[in-house]
Amino acid sequence: MFTVGNENLNRLMTGTTTVGIVVNDGVVLATDRRVTAGYYIAHRKKGVKIWKIDNHVAATMSGGVADLQKVLDALTATAIQYKIETGKPISIRALANYASLIVFSSRPFIYLVHMIFGGWDPDEGPVIYMLDFFGTLTRETEFMATGSGSPTAFGVLEDGYRRDMSIEDAIRLAVRAVRSAIYHDPGSGEGIDVVTITKEGYKEVNSEPYLKELIR
Repeated sequence: MFTVGNENLNRLMTGTTTVGIVVNDGVVLATDRRVTAGYYIAHRKKGVKIWKIDNHVAATMSGGVADLQKVLDALTATAIQYKIETGKPISIRALANYASLIVFSSRPFIYLVHMIFGGWDPDEGPVIYMLDFFGTLTRETEFMATGSGSPTAFGVLEDGYRRDMSIEDAIRLAVRAVRSAIYHDPGSGEGIDVVTITKEGYKEVNSEPYLKELIR
């Protein structure tokens, strides 16, 4: 993720690692913390790349900070308004589709955003969606990764994923995927943030114990 940039689009869209995993008991989202502007490290240990939209849904952030904040502010406001008017949480499918409309409607310009939406849907249970900067929206049945570290993360996820794995094991896998990306990608670093979203709601997870397990 980056704060500014005047390079070509390929360089603008790099500089982070985000991961989303869906299992039977919920969703795990994990990201690194490094904030970059091209090859410049703009922030150390300050880049929060998981945005809580509501207690049942969150999104990972990869792309331009201002564009991400614009889109996610709109989604958060929509989720709050829906809950006030109906008394129940908005469906993740509806929220993801609305995000796709926002991004698609900006053409011929684009929002520099690449996000993973994940959470516990009131009707469908655990789900994740991926949205790119053209407005393309896909529902992912297993896992997804974005950012410059995603090729390494995908290798770890492909090797270790099982749909019936526990939330604890999914956290371990997500941490291992982001950690591996940090070792191989200069655009990723400065630690790992993790959240889980289950039927009980949104929860931030301390990644340090899981990192220590990998070091043994």
